[in-house]
Amino acid sequence: MVLSCGRDGSGEKRGRQALAELCRTYWRPIYAFVCRRGYSEPDAQDLTQDFFLRVLEGNLLPLADPARGRFRTFLLCALQNFLADKRDESKSERRGGQINFIQWEDWIAESPSYLSINSGELERSSARRIFDVRWAATVAEQALRRLAAECETRGRRRVFDILNRYLTADRAEISYAQISAMLSVPEVAVKRLLHRLRVRYRALLREEVLQTVESDVDLDDEIRYLCATLAIETAPE
Repeated sequence: MVLSCGRDGSGEKRGRQALAELCRTYWRPIYAFVCRRGYSEPDAQDLTQDFFLRVLEGNLLPLADPARGRFRTFLLCALQNFLADKRDESKSERRGGQINFIQWEDWIAESPSYLSINSGELERSSARRIFDVRWAATVAEQALRRLAAECETRGRRRVFDILNRYLTADRAEISYAQISAMLSVPEVAVKRLLHRLRVRYRALLREEVLQTVESDVDLDDEIRYLCATLAIETAPE
């Protein structure tokens, strides 16, 4: 939607809303990439803010190649172009200007994480690898937040809070008896609830990933890549 609004010049308000939501959703992988490139946390925050301001102004995404297919790769290309341009700019100019666009504390507080990323592995990873890990975690978190909201609406938030850590767990890792006691329902009911949550989570995850690829053809490959990335680098909290 962001790209189409930029191409045809229509729906400017809708396009800016989409860009604002994109910034709010994907700031973590952007910020992590910039930090891994050697910038201090304050400088990385300024650069992340400036990057999103450039995106919102419509001056950055056209430099990337949409034919690359995956929005993950597309946005990273735009970020690399941005950082390359920044190296050529005068260091006397304050990054981010006078606009306080990103409220870091607010964004972190409103987006609690269900995943814990292995910091030891990340310290040995390249900036590109860190970007992909944070991107995969962001997509997974979006699906989990949507699932949590649905459970909340149906009066089953406690069910989600207890079962969400088992959505991708192997059968051997799950103590149905323990969960049964926690929820005060029979084990057979636990298995049924977990199965339904898993089915819905997979559907939501596919919807999230589908928004970031060029076509359905790329969907399964992207999901496999992101899941493999998360399996290595993350673990449920």
